Parts: sequence; structure tokens; C-alpha cells
Amino acid sequence: MCGIAGTYHWPDGKAVTDRLTDVLAHRGPDGAGRYSHPAGDGEVQLGHRRLAIIDLSGTGAQPMVSDGLALTYNGELYNAPELRTELESAGVRFRGTSDTEVVLEAWRRWGTDCLARLRGMFAFAVFDERTGELVLARDQLGIKPLFLLRRGGGLVFASELKALAAVTGGKLEVDHAALVASLLYYWVPDSRCAFREAEKLPPGSWLRCRPDGRVERGRFWNLRDVAAEGRERALGGERPDLAAVVEESTRRHLLSDVPVATFLSGGLDSSYLTALAARDRPGISAYTIGFRAEDARFEAMPDDLRYARQVAERFGVDLHEIEIAPNVLDLLPRMTYHLDEPIGDPAAINTFLICSAAREAGVKVMLSGMGADELFAGYRKHLANVLALRYQRVPRPLRRGLSAAVDRLPVATSRRGLRSVRFAKRFLSFADLPEETAFRRSYTMYDRAELLDLIDPDLAGTVEDVLTEHADVYEDNDLDDFVNRMCLGDARMFLPGLNLAYTDRSSMAASMEVRVPYVDVEVVKAAFAVPGDRKIVGRQGKAVLKEAATSVLPREIVYRPKGLFSAPLRAWMSRDLAPLVREVVNDGELVRSGFLRRDELRRLVAEDAAGQQDFSKHLWHVLTLEYWYRGATSGADHHAPSTA
Repeated sequence: MCGIAGTYHWPDGKAVTDRLTDVLAHRGPDGAGRYSHPAGDGEVQLGHRRLAIIDLSGTGAQPMVSDGLALTYNGELYNAPELRTELESAGVRFRGTSDTEVVLEAWRRWGTDCLARLRGMFAFAVFDERTGELVLARDQLGIKPLFLLRRGGGLVFASELKALAAVTGGKLEVDHAALVASLLYYWVPDSRCAFREAEKLPPGSWLRCRPDGRVERGRFWNLRDVAAEGRERALGGERPDLAAVVEESTRRHLLSDVPVATFLSGGLDSSYLTALAARDRPGISAYTIGFRAEDARFEAMPDDLRYARQVAERFGVDLHEIEIAPNVLDLLPRMTYHLDEPIGDPAAINTFLICSAAREAGVKVMLSGMGADELFAGYRKHLANVLALRYQRVPRPLRRGLSAAVDRLPVATSRRGLRSVRFAKRFLSFADLPEETAFRRSYTMYDRAELLDLIDPDLAGTVEDVLTEHADVYEDNDLDDFVNRMCLGDARMFLPGLNLAYTDRSSMAASMEVRVPYVDVEVVKAAFAVPGDRKIVGRQGKAVLKEAATSVLPREIVYRPKGLFSAPLRAWMSRDLAPLVREVVNDGELVRSGFLRRDELRRLVAEDAAGQQDFSKHLWHVLTLEYWYRGATSGADHHAPSTA
């Protein structure tokens, strides 16, 4: 796991690549390297920062150069042993044991055809000295990031957007459409980028630069096709053995020459992975979080710790408990810097603090349960949308009366959040809407009218573009299964845009590799071969995964109420962050620039303070957006804040 960067036909490419690589130092503290070579009438420069996980010796160092090919690679290849055996039988002789060398030799033998054969998480650049061509590639599901920027016939790329911002002297222009999208979702979709000139290489795709200036793009894997194939398999009566698939993926994700630990929240997904990992690695370490008692009480948070302790005791896991009581005023600017784009999910802070604690204890690799909720319909929004279809059959006068009654209820008293009221208000805000609109509304921050009220009126057209993009992605499938349509929408938008993005940035900020065994091509194939009525059964989400997990876990863990990997936002907003919210609303850069409307922000603050509505997430995201915007428009070089 590493940081990669480079330039192709770019002015002053050597100095630029060195600067890019320096900005990525936190991604790879174990080593640095650079490679240069003529490419037509220009040159290529490849940079690398290494976090040594497999083959800790010098034979795993990068950029790796062999017989006319040069590779800078970020990732882990979980089927490297099989590919190595296949290549060896074809006569390839390996110098070391790294998966990097397997990728390099697979590329030499199969070119872009090798990409669909790689099982893992990766982003890499490979240069062919004979043809002068540079190819960039990104894994099937977008687990690893790759940002790029093209000018004329030149290109610059890096694992993080802040590196591109740094080498362009802070002159990149903010893309207001991406900011509008981030307000809607509280993250920037993978299809957009917060800076206008930059872009993200799409998951499952490659880009080839030729010395004559031509650029070619290709796609080697498409989630839409995988979902369609899964539907055909299900119609043919195929029932994947999910327990076997998840167990095999977990075992592969333990491949490492350094210690591996797990996240253990006490919920189903992390408990299942931890139990499977403990079978393979007895005494494995796990890390869990708890919150200050007063914060957890105010937020009405479930007691996840006791479940984590139960799993650890049962499976002989060495459990480390981290209390999350951060100085959020210090952490907010630091996390905004590391997240690269405005991401308003406070779970990023949890991930960073857990990874930091584990790293201090000598751990370099952690397994996360990320992805199971998206693929197996485990979020409340999935069940809520299924329930909404039933709710729509209730006579309209009854629905109107219920809505009016719930609208009058407070979401909090002065001492305690009223969680059930928050959920009821949320449900009624979308329960009457058509399918795609309801699904979008069930997990986004604002409806169309609220978003238009909040931002510069000149951006009304941008709002329509962002909403249309959601509809286009959601409806781009041939599935006749409502639950799997939601899962596909999540796997294409929510997973790469939010969860994988913050997991990568937060963990790498602490020089930690996080692996996601559920976000594996074989698990994904199996997930879409499961009909929706086996994912949500009655009021039970993730039913098919729970069924699989009962072969390993006790039923009280499998069927416990769903927890939340979140943070006590209401408590933070009401205490630590209240002065900062006032400052941003009254005199923030977003308000002064006209992007956000002060009167509407004041209304959100007032209704939240009165306990009538819960706008803590909205206001937290406004803070993250404000800090990101200040950094992006200051024109200064991009360095981590001094609080770091």
C-alpha cells in the first residue's frame, strides 16, 4: 500500500514529480523512489512512496523497472500466488516475492487483458520504454484512488487530489457543481471532482497516453454487467454459498508479511470478519471505539462495546478499546485536509483515530467490514424504502394526519436526543415519493427545493444537473428487483464516493492500509446473484449475510439491533462546535462568496437549536465544506494544518 504519482510530457516533470511524492509521504513512510525516461519528444517521471507490507526487502521497492517496463503501484493483489504460479509455468523468473512484480509481469504478458484477472485493490501507472506509452489503471470497484489532470498533451497524476493542487500552485479552480453535489450527498460523487481541471480515473477502467499526444480510454469491468449476470444466475436457480465466498475472501485478505488487525465495532459485518480472521490467525488484534458517556447518552447511541467484547472473548481476540473524545476543533481542519474533497461524514474521524492508535501499536494492516451494507441491503434506508411501498397503500387522509402529528414532535430535549422521532421525520420526508426520488431522498441531505433555497440562485441549473445524474446512474440497469436496484446504486455511488474514499484517506493519513474483504469481485458477484427478497426478509436487512454468519457467530451477535459507525454529532455541535457554527454562518467564506445563503443557514441553526429538527449532519457538513473551501481558494501551497 503506497502513494503513487507521476508526470507525462509535463513541464519541469522531475521537480513536479518530486513535489507530488513529498505531499504523499504519509501514504508511504517506508521508502521513496523515482524513475525517469524519455517518451517521444518529452519524458515520463514516476514517483512512489512505500508502505512495505509484502516482500519487505529491496526487491519490493518501487518504481519497479524490468526489461523495458516501469511500474508505480498502489494496492494489494490477493490472487498474486496463483498468477505467479501461472506466469512461472510460462517461463517467467521472479526476483522477489512482491505482488508488484506479479502485476508487472502480468502486464508484460497480457497487457490491458491482465486487468480483469487482478483480484484486489489497486491503482497503478505502467510505462513501456519501447513504445513510449504510459497507462493508468484503477481497480474494479474504486477501492484505491487515482486523480489526474491533463493539459495539452501532458498529464500529471497522483493518489491524492491535494498533491495535484500543490504542484499547480493552488491555482486549480473550484468546481461549483461538485460542491453542490457534496451539499446534496455530503460527499463528492466519484464521477465528479472538486477541482474543475482534475478528474478521477473511473473504477474498472484504464487510460493510455501515447507520445504523439493521443489518449485512449478503456473499461475492463462494469458493475452494471456484473449485476445483470447475477440476476441471470439467480433466475437460473443458482444459489451462491455466501459463507464459503466470504470466508475465502477474508482468508485472502490476510495475506501479509506484517501484522494484521481488524476493526471490531460489535456489529455483524466486522464481527463476522474478525471471527473468520481469528480462525486463521489465533490471537489477532482488533480495535474498537467507545464514546464519552455523556456524548453517547445525548446521541441515544447503542452500546456497541459490550458486543465487541463478547466477540473478542469468544474468539480469543486481543481487543483494544479506543475512547473517542477528540478535540474536534483541532481535528476538523486536519481531517478536511486529509480527505481531499469536502466529505461530511464524521465516521472519517473515527477511522483516523482507530488507525492512528493501531499504527502506534505497530500494526500496518487492518480489515474493515465496509461494503456489506451496500451489497446486502443492510442500511436503514433500504428497509425504509421497502416499507415506504407498503406505506403508500395506506389511505391518503391517514398519511396526511400522521405526517402533521410527527412534524410537531421535537427531535431532542435539552438533555437527550429522541432517535425514534428523528427516524420518523426522515421516513415521512420520502415515503410518498416515486422510487428513484425516494431512494435519493432517503440518504441525501436536502430535497430539490431545500437545496435551491440554500445556495446561490445562479446555480439552479447545476442542481438540476446533479439530480439528473443521480437518476441516470440509478436507472441505468435492467434489474427487475427493487432491493438489488438500490444495492447497485449504492455500489456505484455511495461506496466509491463516500465510504471507500474516506476509508482510504483517513487510514493513509495514519500510514495504515485498510482492506475491505466484502468489496471483493467474487463477493460482489455472489451478492448480485442473491434476489432482493433474500436480502430483506420481513423487517430484517442483510438477511442472507446473517444466515451465512450464523455458521460462525452466536445468534445474539448476528441478530442484534443495527449499530452505527458514526459520531456523537449532536453533542459535538451543541457544545464544542457551537461557536464555530456561528462564525461560519455569519462570516464564513462560503457565505461571503455568495455560494451559501446566510438567512437559510441561520434558519437551520435556529430550528436545530430549538430541537424541532435535527440538522446536526447538515451543519457538520457546512463546517467541513467551509474548511475545505478556505484551503482550496486561499491560493497557498497545500500543506497539512499546523494542528496536525
